[in-house]
Amino acid sequence: MWTRRTFLEALSTGSLEKRHVTLPRPPLLNRRDATQQSPGRPRAEMMREGEIVIERPLAGRPHAGKVLAAIQPHSDDLPLFAAGTVAKLVTEGYTGCLIRMTNDEKAGRGATTGEIVLNNERDNDAVAATLGLTKVFNLNYRNHRMDNESRQEIRGRLIHIFRLMKVDTIVCYDPWAHYEENPDHYVTGQVVESACWMAGSSRDYVEQLEGGLKPHGVSDKYYFARGPQLINRIVDISGSIDRKVESNRVNVTQGPAGENGARLRARLAAQKRRLPILGNDDETANRQYIKHVVLDLDSPGLRGVPSDRELGRRYGLEWAEGFHYIGAPVSRLEQYITENAVAQ
Repeated sequence: MWTRRTFLEALSTGSLEKRHVTLPRPPLLNRRDATQQSPGRPRAEMMREGEIVIERPLAGRPHAGKVLAAIQPHSDDLPLFAAGTVAKLVTEGYTGCLIRMTNDEKAGRGATTGEIVLNNERDNDAVAATLGLTKVFNLNYRNHRMDNESRQEIRGRLIHIFRLMKVDTIVCYDPWAHYEENPDHYVTGQVVESACWMAGSSRDYVEQLEGGLKPHGVSDKYYFARGPQLINRIVDISGSIDRKVESNRVNVTQGPAGENGARLRARLAAQKRRLPILGNDDETANRQYIKHVVLDLDSPGLRGVPSDRELGRRYGLEWAEGFHYIGAPVSRLEQYITENAVAQ
């Protein structure tokens, strides 16, 4: 019998094709390297369905002056799915903020709800520091109850932040992800998507403009998902994988990472066994467990997505993250005018 988890595992490992050989895989029309686009052409570009862009690390700080908003419903979402890309973009010059949508009251350690909320907030601050994000906004909606909140109110708060921080790029859950069971995830993605373009309108939330803010739409969007999604961008995170590991390491209150390596090492020691990959101390065990189990070996079971290492191998990379990427629309009118306008 198919369950949600067995379906996702089959899809990520390719065994679904073995069971149903009549289902064709859509061909890749073309693979392009995001660092090899023509000079002067915007890096942000809408991709055609089936086309894959490989985004590689850029030398220096080519994104200096740009602002990134990393948005997550819970303290462990970005570390698990997109921390490598966030760290890469910050290294390349972005400044950024971390927006956490919920108070995380339903997940993690603590004797009371208040302790759980406090522990997750501390972890979230540590994630931001690890990734180089200098500002944190905790919106503190009730965990697992975001579908009971006013989307209009959430959208207005996000638009205020986008305008205030002059956000150019967001990293967030995919608003069109398939089989997403957590309401916090899909509500966040959908509200963020609408806030990105409405933030650039002079007709929406005019009271913010009266207060001194200016319209400022978001041009680049990196959407990740916990499960199947349309992927058109593969980001090489080989140079930032250790930052991703560290962002998962500091999430000790909830999630599959944190201190679970040390716990596994202790359990095996009680059985008079050991895994050499976990090393000889708890700190090594935690980091090795995150890198080689959470992000690789047992990724489909723990995260619902393919291994970062395996995804990288498919494209000749050591480690990679996949996204549904949406960039600013590229107008071809000026190019057409240059090439075709004639003197009168």
